[in-house]
Amino acid sequence: MATIQIDKGGLFSGLLIILAGLLFLFGVLSEEGVGDMYSTYWPLFPILIGLWILITHDFRSFFGLLLVAIGGLFLLINLDVLGHRIWYYLWPILIILFGLWVIFRPGFRAREKIPGIKGHDLDVSGFFSGVKRVIESKEFRGGKATAIFGGLELDFTEAGLAENEATVEITAAFGGIEIRVPAEWKVIVDSHPVFGAFEDKRKTVPQAKDAPKLYLKGSVIFGGIEIKS
Repeated sequence: MATIQIDKGGLFSGLLIILAGLLFLFGVLSEEGVGDMYSTYWPLFPILIGLWILITHDFRSFFGLLLVAIGGLFLLINLDVLGHRIWYYLWPILIILFGLWVIFRPGFRAREKIPGIKGHDLDVSGFFSGVKRVIESKEFRGGKATAIFGGLELDFTEAGLAENEATVEITAAFGGIEIRVPAEWKVIVDSHPVFGAFEDKRKTVPQAKDAPKLYLKGSVIFGGIEIKS
């Protein structure tokens, strides 16, 4: 039995044509007419395009999200859902869009799966202050580090990693975290900075395949994280 293969590009083009045909059909059948139907429901086209971009990019395309949001906004205006009070709704919509952008925007995604924290050998926070912590454990298993309106300095230069790897959950909000590690360690980052920066300032050195791995996972909001050796 022959199988039917559908080309993705043809599918998308076909959906746009079907949408145009449906609007034309409804315009003919209704009292509004074809012109009024298109003038009201034209935002469905950018919505459909945006949805297609999101689907084909694993829902991680800000442009696709923007098209859906703009199309949805104009559709609500055309349907008189928002009426003349559009500006009362616009600023919270912009805030929502910013939040969605934070969720879907590209970040520092690790190519390999980040393991969970195997132990709580580190639990340090800096709130409106500066804190320095020297980790000397030769069997460090992981932990948490948080800097909010403050700064943290974590020194791993004399430490060792249990099972040759460890994960640290980091959060820097209106603050900074400086992390010092041995030059031979591999540092793998999984983070989504928001108006922040994640910098690796170490000198490039050859690293063995079985080099210790330190995984850093977390968020940077209006702050910065620096890795040094």
